Amino acid sequence: MRVAIVGCGFVADFYMRTLHLYPNLELVGVMDRDSDRASKFATFYSVPIYNTLEELLSDPQVDIVLNLTNPRSHYSVSKACLEAGKHVYSEKPISMDFLEAKELVEIAEKRGLHLSSAPCSLLGETAQTIWKALREQQVGKVRLVYAEMDDGLIHKVPYKKWRSKSGTPWPYKDEFEVGCTLEHAGYYLTWLPAFFGPAETVTAFSACLIPDKLTDDVLDVQAPDFSVACIKFASGVVARLTCSIIAPHNHEIRIIGDDGIIGIKDCWYYEEPVYIQRRITIRRKTIENPFKQNYRLVRKVGKKGEYQGSKHMDYCRGVAELANAITNQHPSRLSARYCLHTNEIVLAIQNALDTGVAYKVTTSFDPIEPMPWAK
Repeated sequence: MRVAIVGCGFVADFYMRTLHLYPNLELVGVMDRDSDRASKFATFYSVPIYNTLEELLSDPQVDIVLNLTNPRSHYSVSKACLEAGKHVYSEKPISMDFLEAKELVEIAEKRGLHLSSAPCSLLGETAQTIWKALREQQVGKVRLVYAEMDDGLIHKVPYKKWRSKSGTPWPYKDEFEVGCTLEHAGYYLTWLPAFFGPAETVTAFSACLIPDKLTDDVLDVQAPDFSVACIKFASGVVARLTCSIIAPHNHEIRIIGDDGIIGIKDCWYYEEPVYIQRRITIRRKTIENPFKQNYRLVRKVGKKGEYQGSKHMDYCRGVAELANAITNQHPSRLSARYCLHTNEIVLAIQNALDTGVAYKVTTSFDPIEPMPWAK
């Protein structure tokens, strides 16, 4: 299946790291609205350049367009691609507006095209292993999920020095203006509906705690840098997800069932060990066993170091799965409707910054003194 890339920015290098693993994917060219960036990327990887999006879309060789543009351009670029008869795999989110995302899905369905979206880590070994353990009811009936997507104080690290493999700077202004919820919450929100069925309700709070991010650049949008959401799924499972670039780094998930806990430390690693912590009864008291038992991964990822430098994630796995679906004429696992559902959940959390209603506390108290031995 022949693929063209639109958007040669920071994330494009991550896709190039694992593209070679898939013989069913052939990169036929790249395009970026910044011609210098496109030229630099194309030279580095020795691939052809399209001068304009129109030139790319008029090329009959192109089967799938990989939309790696800025999130604010996802809708317009994907729409142009679909209307030109191209299948689309988009970086997250499909759109920053739900009605726009819904429109893209409807265009794809009307034209008999495939539309899919990152992240594709649901297709990874760790996520698939967790799913297998859940199907086997390794921890009994699941009641609750705690998931964290905290990345630490990003504005305190030397992010201006970050460069992709081909030398593109990390687009920090765009990242801060889009916000960590739209950028990162999807890593778990693409797992949970697969595990527990569609979400029914989202109760969320989000805030922008550090408006200027202490940068020299003026941020035009104050996006949430912290969010927390409680999501109720059709199965009755409730998940609490936190996302921030404030709290210390933590990408843990704990899936809590009647008989124990399934968990991992970091969802960004496709070969992250999965553990099961079973409940035991000691002297009529039921507690979590302090010893965690590793649950065997469904398979090994591959050669050691293959995903090095890209958070041990295979960014192209979703593209390859989409190509396979097109070739064999069956629905993609990360279908347009599935991606729209996860996009809707993410936007519900993101938009809580504007739509959430804060409860005004009416009580107060006099200052409390610490204990004398604690002074």
